[in-house]
Amino acid sequence: MNDNSNHSDEQWRDKLTPEQFAICRLKATEAPFTGKYTDCETPGIYRCVCCGNPLFESDTKYHSGSGWPSFWDVMSENSVAEHSDNSHGMRRVEVVCKACGAHLGHVFPDGPQPTGLRYCINSAALDLQEKS
Repeated sequence: MNDNSNHSDEQWRDKLTPEQFAICRLKATEAPFTGKYTDCETPGIYRCVCCGNPLFESDTKYHSGSGWPSFWDVMSENSVAEHSDNSHGMRRVEVVCKACGAHLGHVFPDGPQPTGLRYCINSAALDLQEKS
């Protein structure tokens, strides 16, 4: 994992695609059912596209029908941080990378057991490290 937490906007723009920058640094959202990982079933570890922090394991990924990759648990206590998000007239819980603060998506209390959570994450915020 790289220490990218103090990058400037210019450095992030150089590192990320325009879509990744808009989502991860400006809190945009990709259109539903358009992300490359929405229907992906490849085994591996999903990492933060900005800093490489391990976020989710493919074993916790499921098809929620929401249009975004969904996971029922995070990889470790160092994976994500959660913040209240009252934007767009909604009350949600934003999920960010705990290492670099990149916006990943939101978490909802309507997921499967054992956690009952649905981490609804933008594909553009993720980089899949496939299991070999």
